[in-house]
Amino acid sequence: MAKFKIATPAGASFTVAGGGYDYEMEPLEGIDAEIVEGPTDEDGFIKFAQDADAIYAKGIPISKKIIDSLPAKCRAIVLGSVGVDSVDVKAATERGIPVTNCPDTFIDEVADHAMMLLLAAHRRTLEQDRMVREGRWREGRPALLQIPRLMGQTLGLIAFGHVARAVAKRAKPFGLRVMAYDPYIEELVMIEHGVLPSTLEEVLSQSDFVSMHAPATPEAEGMLMEKHFRQMKKTAIFINTGRGPTVQESGLIKALQEGWIAHAGLDVLEIEPPGNNNPILGMPNVTLSAHTASASSRFDPARKRHVGRELQLVLNGKWPMSCVNPAVLMKSDLRRWQPVSMERGPNS
Repeated sequence: MAKFKIATPAGASFTVAGGGYDYEMEPLEGIDAEIVEGPTDEDGFIKFAQDADAIYAKGIPISKKIIDSLPAKCRAIVLGSVGVDSVDVKAATERGIPVTNCPDTFIDEVADHAMMLLLAAHRRTLEQDRMVREGRWREGRPALLQIPRLMGQTLGLIAFGHVARAVAKRAKPFGLRVMAYDPYIEELVMIEHGVLPSTLEEVLSQSDFVSMHAPATPEAEGMLMEKHFRQMKKTAIFINTGRGPTVQESGLIKALQEGWIAHAGLDVLEIEPPGNNNPILGMPNVTLSAHTASASSRFDPARKRHVGRELQLVLNGKWPMSCVNPAVLMKSDLRRWQPVSMERGPNS
């Protein structure tokens, strides 16, 4: 039996049960640690994780009930994703358990995908494709003669984190004017990126493209409602590569059905996968992808190695690189951690 048990639910959203943990184990070489798969039901996982030194969170929500049952020796809950909404971070903080994520692993892929949806929606890619396939060759040009050129139009970003900044960087060479709303980011940061700091109302009313990047936090859930889509231009295109629950989908559906906005490019939905009765699936003015914005050949190796590095740090008594709840230091037993260096502090 290994010295350290890393408990994880069997399988995950990206792999299958028993799929192997070679990438995660690379950074753990030389440490007597083992990643062990357990049940995927809450009560079963609670019993399984009673002797866990760390939790590799995937596949199931890591609820307050699970967290409150973890042993005192559990050093971290480690995620292989950017979003941390599958873990009750507040409960983990109360227990003194750091929660880590992968904040910078998929930024370029998601930013590329957001620009793809923007361009595809603007140039009516799906409509043009259908016309060619259906023998309506001569209809393509007249349809595009009705839309403005891209250069000079405005892209509005809701939230200005890593992905939104990467989208802004990509949008500039296309001649887009970029503005952003984020009450948690200093205006000087936006200005340094060549982005105009704006209110939410200004972003909604002035933008030709509105791109949603708010994280899945309790504060951001249902952030965009029917009233917000009413503020947008009738020609506006809405893009979401962030999290589906940040948008009240009923309001978006109504906006698309009644022509308050022109089009939507969506990688995420409020409920995933969507039911067959979701009206969005039958709308010609919606471009969809299946929450795949972060996917590339680099995706699995990069995130899994990051997970392994975080586990290697915490099992060696060091602070993790990507702690999302640094306030946990006030709750945790500091004797378990080595002195925090200037190179890797709680906010690194």
